[in-house]
Amino acid sequence: MRVLGLSAFYHDSAAALVEDGRIVAAAQEERFSRKKFDSSFPKASIEYCLATAGCKLSDVDIITFYDKPFLKFERLIETYLAFSPNGFRSFIMAIPLWLREKLFLKSLLADHLKEMEKGVDWESRLQFSEHHLSHAASAFFPSPFERAAVLTMDGVGEWATTSTAIGDGASLNITKEIHFPHSLGLLYSAFTYYTGFKVNSGEYKLMGLAPYGVPRYADIIKEHLIDIKEDGSFRLNLEYFNYCTGLTMTNARFDELFGGPPRRPEAQLDQRHMDLAASIQDVTEEVVLKLARGIARETGEKNLCLAGGVALNCVANGKLLRDGCFENIWVQPAAGDAGGALGAALASYHIEAKQPRAVLGSSALDGMAGSYLGPDYDQDEIEQRLTQAGARFTRLSQEDMLQTTAQALADGKAVGWFQGRMEYGPRSLGARSILGDPRNPAMQKNLNLKVKYRESFRPFAPAVLKEHVSDWFDLDADSPYMLLVAPIAEKQRKPMSEQEEALFGIDKLNVSRSSIPAVTHVDYSARVQTVHEQTNPLFHALISRFHANTGCPVVVNTSFNIRSEPIVCSPEDAFRCFMGTDIELLVCGNAVLHKQDQTAAKQVDYRGDFELD
Repeated sequence: MRVLGLSAFYHDSAAALVEDGRIVAAAQEERFSRKKFDSSFPKASIEYCLATAGCKLSDVDIITFYDKPFLKFERLIETYLAFSPNGFRSFIMAIPLWLREKLFLKSLLADHLKEMEKGVDWESRLQFSEHHLSHAASAFFPSPFERAAVLTMDGVGEWATTSTAIGDGASLNITKEIHFPHSLGLLYSAFTYYTGFKVNSGEYKLMGLAPYGVPRYADIIKEHLIDIKEDGSFRLNLEYFNYCTGLTMTNARFDELFGGPPRRPEAQLDQRHMDLAASIQDVTEEVVLKLARGIARETGEKNLCLAGGVALNCVANGKLLRDGCFENIWVQPAAGDAGGALGAALASYHIEAKQPRAVLGSSALDGMAGSYLGPDYDQDEIEQRLTQAGARFTRLSQEDMLQTTAQALADGKAVGWFQGRMEYGPRSLGARSILGDPRNPAMQKNLNLKVKYRESFRPFAPAVLKEHVSDWFDLDADSPYMLLVAPIAEKQRKPMSEQEEALFGIDKLNVSRSSIPAVTHVDYSARVQTVHEQTNPLFHALISRFHANTGCPVVVNTSFNIRSEPIVCSPEDAFRCFMGTDIELLVCGNAVLHKQDQTAAKQVDYRGDFELD
């Protein structure tokens, strides 16, 4: 039985194909279209999934969309009526789009499917899953747990913004919900907007900025903006927000509360912005911890699964793990709306079709297969595509390729690493990655400014051999998807002088805090990826070789792209990024490319091709 899950028409369009309960393929449309957060119908993603399964679209039994458009339309209309006449201008602007993409979505989807393959009654094969059920299904069904509690948190689906569920075998039942307009995700996005970052993409910047500040506004937020109950349930004070009916997230009353208007995008960051980031991060962590503790008390469950956009807040996830209210935590790597496509497919397969579920029972060997669910290219195809792109490369044996790459890292070079199947979700996990030496104090700044072309304050993640993780980080658990932040182990830290301790804000950035300064954030934390031989043997082999050469079982791992560009998908994408940045070595399969060997005419500056995130 084949089920195709789709998400589209909001942000992060994606497709995922489940065959007899196994996830065959999943990918986001942005990787093919090269348009960040592409919201269009995911035609290329569907074509990729079908090609991987070796089937036609008509061979798919069920096609499931990730939310219910009628319920979403109901919420939009009721919200505007509740706040009328406020927001009338934005209502008039939005209603034509809503009618097409919400009220008549079934026929819209059927039309797109007919364009791909005619002669099929597509409307009879279409199903619709509720948004938070899709998130919950994406979290529980691929997890390594036979039974677990599930917590999903995001901006808003149809009505729900937060939900809890219980998963048991092949069953999954939502037990509680918090409804719009009360939303932890939208509260966090309001501060994302207010501090000058883009909503639905800049939240991770806000999280990265938080350690530079102090949470001096946390009490103000809890006094005026959000009422948090002991079980984690909450209500927002809507007098300070504009997202229900307006074209902005916050209003003049919010500005007055925090001492001025929103920061302009790309304007200089100051200590106030850092303190605001620290404050909303602190409040978010309080809500997440109270929600989880309440679920643990009420259900007695030992395992917790997480999904929804808020589940990408890896700082909160790390504190939740250390809190110990649950023995085990598993986070869906595609926790946002792209993962809703997968959840929709799994919900149809297990819940609607009542098909059984197989549990692998290991966090290293879960149903996501390391999240390596995207396209791959064999060596001959890689070389053919690189040649057509004008690249100059040498084909090495795997042994020589690993040694060359490990030595380049040890020599302080930035390395583009393109191997195997592309990752599903927002994190590069050793398939489409830029790698560096974490021991190099200049690596963090150089990668941000010369390779990624992004803000200097943003931290990088360490990829560490699973068998060595506890020697380098205060983490005694798997973190295969880079979704847990943990402290640097005490024995790896470097003491700071009184002068260094007294620094504030961005001045903290250039202080070397540990033996791996390139991945040590200003609060001695790191967003850890544990690398397992079972799920990514080649990446594990590379880090093992680097370890043998240097004594360090850790490498810097960041996504293979420049700022605002989707992560690279094809060898051509990788070569273009290589030639448009200061990456010094590109490794595609066993093809090794040195920057100095390339034709100067192939160098490009393509930053202007993408709208800033």
